[in-house]
Amino acid sequence: MKRYLKMTPEGMKDFLFAECSAMDDICGRIEKVFRCRGFKKVITPGIEFYDVFSLPCSGISQEEMFKLSDNKGRLMVVRPDSTLPIARMVSTRLQNNVMPVRLYYKQAVYRSNPTLTGRRNEMMQMGVELLGVRGVRADLEIITTAVQSLKAVADDFRVELGHAEVFDALSAELDINDSLKEKIRLTIEGKNYSALNNLLDKLEPCRAVSAIKSLPSLFGGEEMFEKAYEICRGTEAVQALDYLHLVYTSLAELGLGDKLIIDLGLVQRNDYYTGIVFTGYVNGIGDAVLSGGRYDSLLEEFDMPMGAAGFAIDTDAVTLKSLSDGAVSYADNPEVLVYARDGCEMEAIAYVARLNSQGKKAQFSVLETLEETRRFADRRGIETVVIVGE
Repeated sequence: MKRYLKMTPEGMKDFLFAECSAMDDICGRIEKVFRCRGFKKVITPGIEFYDVFSLPCSGISQEEMFKLSDNKGRLMVVRPDSTLPIARMVSTRLQNNVMPVRLYYKQAVYRSNPTLTGRRNEMMQMGVELLGVRGVRADLEIITTAVQSLKAVADDFRVELGHAEVFDALSAELDINDSLKEKIRLTIEGKNYSALNNLLDKLEPCRAVSAIKSLPSLFGGEEMFEKAYEICRGTEAVQALDYLHLVYTSLAELGLGDKLIIDLGLVQRNDYYTGIVFTGYVNGIGDAVLSGGRYDSLLEEFDMPMGAAGFAIDTDAVTLKSLSDGAVSYADNPEVLVYARDGCEMEAIAYVARLNSQGKKAQFSVLETLEETRRFADRRGIETVVIVGE
């Protein structure tokens, strides 16, 4: 039987040295934004009951979850998402808390992705949840927090805005079941025009069918609204467009116009999101590094209905991009290596502490001889070796 002693499971990786320093730096910058905006940190268990994620609106299939059982035979999962556990926590531990409440998290999530897709099964995420409030002010707060978070870790980024009700309103006018609706949604999300047309051509032609065919192409600046209004005229989707336009123009007043893109093909997990949806991209990273939106129906599943919105950032992807850029050095070499003659070890350790308190990166040599210490310093590229006890 093969023993997997020197391998990590598929989709997992070790982070070493500079990678860890870079991750601490990236997460620290994002955390500073969260804390300045008044969000308080929470941590949820790494293992939860399967029931928390089996809700119809979760958007997570059971095939994506890592499952196990406890000593009572109950089905458990390794946390595949942070929002649902936070919703559970708010409905129990925080049910008497003054609302709204601002929460943030930094924790890993685990998804079992198909083999050979290149996607990670373990991802470190940071995100916020603003719970207990609805309306444009709350949406503006969430989106501007997302923009500030990206700005803290990247210079070249963009945020794409959409509204879940555009697709929902249009698809509600079609005589289709939930399975077909989901297939249509996935083709729009993937901007697969050919597959989308094949699905819609089988339906009775109408304004809603024509509008849905156009959704993937409605991508751009404010000029997209004129075309969108024309396509969606006479449908319930117009109300969602009005709200999206209000949010867009409000954000543009903050000078964010060049960072914002309207994408009416943004229809991710529409059984989960109920209003504004958005994704964030960083130049040089192919996939979205940030995603979020409004999900006002989720807390109803936990018998505590309230408005809710949030987003999550893939900090692993941002970290690896920061390392590849090389704009910031994450070298962990000390500036000074301190060697102690026999009997002077504590004096040397105290000297290292003084140097560190002065802002210098100093390290005590644990090697037995001066020759070993100098050889180590040479191999590591440490320029200065100080000898205590000469």
